[in-house]
Amino acid sequence: MTANLFDILARSIADPGATAIETLPGERISYADLLARTGRMANALAGLGLTPGDRVAVQVEKSVEAIILYLATVRAGGVYLPLNTGYTAAEMDYFIGDAEPAILVCDPARAGDLAASAKRVGARLVTLDAGGQGSLTDAARAAAEDFATVQRTSDDLAALLYTSGTTGRSKGAMLTHGNLVSNTLTLRDAWHFTTQDVLIHALPIFHTHGLFVATNVTLFSGASMVFLPKFDTARIFDLMPRATVLMGVPTFYTRLLEDVRLSPAITANMRLFISGSAPLLAETHREWRARTGHAILERYGMTETNMNTSNPYSGERIAGTVGLPLPGTELIVTHPESGAELPQGEIGMIEVRGPNVFKGYWRMPEKTAAELRGNGFFITGDLGRIDEKGYVHIVGRGKDLIITGGYNVYPKEVEAEIDGIPGVLESAVIGVPHKDFGEAVTAVVVPTGTPPLTEAAITEALAGRLARFKQPKRVFFVDELPRNTMGKVQKNLLRDRFAG
Repeated sequence: MTANLFDILARSIADPGATAIETLPGERISYADLLARTGRMANALAGLGLTPGDRVAVQVEKSVEAIILYLATVRAGGVYLPLNTGYTAAEMDYFIGDAEPAILVCDPARAGDLAASAKRVGARLVTLDAGGQGSLTDAARAAAEDFATVQRTSDDLAALLYTSGTTGRSKGAMLTHGNLVSNTLTLRDAWHFTTQDVLIHALPIFHTHGLFVATNVTLFSGASMVFLPKFDTARIFDLMPRATVLMGVPTFYTRLLEDVRLSPAITANMRLFISGSAPLLAETHREWRARTGHAILERYGMTETNMNTSNPYSGERIAGTVGLPLPGTELIVTHPESGAELPQGEIGMIEVRGPNVFKGYWRMPEKTAAELRGNGFFITGDLGRIDEKGYVHIVGRGKDLIITGGYNVYPKEVEAEIDGIPGVLESAVIGVPHKDFGEAVTAVVVPTGTPPLTEAAITEALAGRLARFKQPKRVFFVDELPRNTMGKVQKNLLRDRFAG
């Protein structure tokens, strides 16, 4: 029997006539429609030359057709590679060169910028805009609905997602059909999803949270989702009286808390508010409960593992914790240097093992061996502890990775751009606590004095070089960077100094 994610999804659909996705203009796509449209799209991809194992790189705005493209790619045996819509052409060139996709799908407005990169690796370039139109949907409309789902094993790749590190370039995390299906079913059960649920889907779909957690869990439950192009406070308040679940990043909740409409009455039909991708401040958790009567459910995951822990659906949701290990997932805390497991309560490196853990890093065997142990435990890079109740507390990161608004930013890349600006001697990029974004990208710059520099000059110089989420929210100037006896910049001191 096939282990293809799509085939397992198709077999789980109880009512083909039920609504799977609803859009703001009022279009309702049933599960039967979804299956038919993925068949057409899969035939279109095969017509473009896609064969099992080929990568389909996608940089498009959020749309129903983008979800259909994701499902059709795995249905056709391809490997889906979603890319942040904020990436510049220079950043995209790296991903395309590293992944060597057979097909590149982009917004028509980006086609000219990306044509050379696609040509260099022999990728077919097709288009898909925010309205779901483009050369790819033209090809799909002309294709047949019938498509025999390609046989895949649970160990075959379904997706390739690039994740940031603190040095070097992004790494491609290889996620299998088994990884995605196992985590989806675990979350469906842990969060009590049913066919009666209506999810407010306001997340982007180019990373784990919006694509695999929100979308997969909803579809595998036979539930429905209202598809918002982006977070919109007014729309969310309009939808709450008939929706049941909201998944978001901490920014969603701080924005909603600023609105006088937030009350127990408007959230009365909602059964679950989930937060992830960045740390939720305990004060946000407490204020939300006071204003609505609902306790936000915080969970912990990452690109390489999908979700690892969750506060309980039935039970105590403790502010400042990410809950308990999910069923089937093992979590231990180890000594960062020796790797020895530490006693309960001690702070160390979080390691996880389970069917959710990825296969390794794309074309990086040394990096895979360094972070994925022979016994199956993945070294997350996060520091934490397990309390006497078994709840996991994240206390920091062993590396300097910045998570801002749910997106990973590695400082070295931003520093390299800043250091290239005339008048900059050197720089250090850090993350400082931020109420809305979890962390704010912050640059500390040592100027040469010539030419004179201002904060505005630095931000203006970076505007066309980096995706917006990577650009510093503040720039500070210092005479020199603090260093230890080995000459390494002590970013912990900078974080302490500029935390306010």
